[in-house]
Amino acid sequence: MLGKEDVIVSDELNHASIIDGARLSGAEKKIYPHRDVEAARRLLAESRGARRLLLITDGVFSMDGDIAPLPDLVAAAEEFGAVMMVDDAHASGVMGRQGRGTIDHFDLHGRVHIQVGTLSKAFAGLGGYVAGSQTLVDFLIHRARPLLFSTSHPPSVAASALAAVRLVQQENGLIARLWENTRFFKDGLKQLGFDTGISETPITPVIVGDETKAMALSDRLFEYGVFALGIAFPTVPRGKARVRTIVTAGHSRDDLSAALAAFARAGRDLRLI
Repeated sequence: MLGKEDVIVSDELNHASIIDGARLSGAEKKIYPHRDVEAARRLLAESRGARRLLLITDGVFSMDGDIAPLPDLVAAAEEFGAVMMVDDAHASGVMGRQGRGTIDHFDLHGRVHIQVGTLSKAFAGLGGYVAGSQTLVDFLIHRARPLLFSTSHPPSVAASALAAVRLVQQENGLIARLWENTRFFKDGLKQLGFDTGISETPITPVIVGDETKAMALSDRLFEYGVFALGIAFPTVPRGKARVRTIVTAGHSRDDLSAALAAFARAGRDLRLI
């Protein structure tokens, strides 16, 4: 969609796939501080001369689990005539009615030009989607190199994706249970004394800071029967190393209680709490 005459305005904590896509486009990239709408507006204002402007943000950010200030970003895009794009990889199947994502959550239908997402997170499959106008979809089918020059999914993968989407649409209790589990687990971590940062979603980081200690926490948790990966630089900034946790609707209360007990034990072993 973009070329050298265009400008991309992007949140500094957008996913690596967005960063790579922006680089491959050849467009000029301008980065605003995380969730700073006024900074994004300034970058849009100074880029008025571009052939095409694209404002892009994650709906839910993958490492901190916080939510983009989407209503204000959409208003800024409209003010400056920018294309608005939202990556809802971590909101699909989680936020909005029947898991429709942040655009539905904020009731911004018709005001976001491009919504992309993945089927590999909440839907537990493979592949992804691009939602937009019929013109956009037709254009991408004929011009998007990653689509044109990649192998189609096997029918079984497509079928499982359809089944997962239909299940979320039909079983309203799944998303409700996901959020109940999220609140229980997040509250439990905080009561133990762990730092869960600014998370607002099922993505709940346990921020340790020191990279060696974060990896040691992950290893100790594994010994105690809990699989939670340690994440360090360059995935997150130095000094912000963490163990990232994500609960699901499939976890029972006993599962989560056992995980919290493991966190308590490991945290005390390593003198983190």
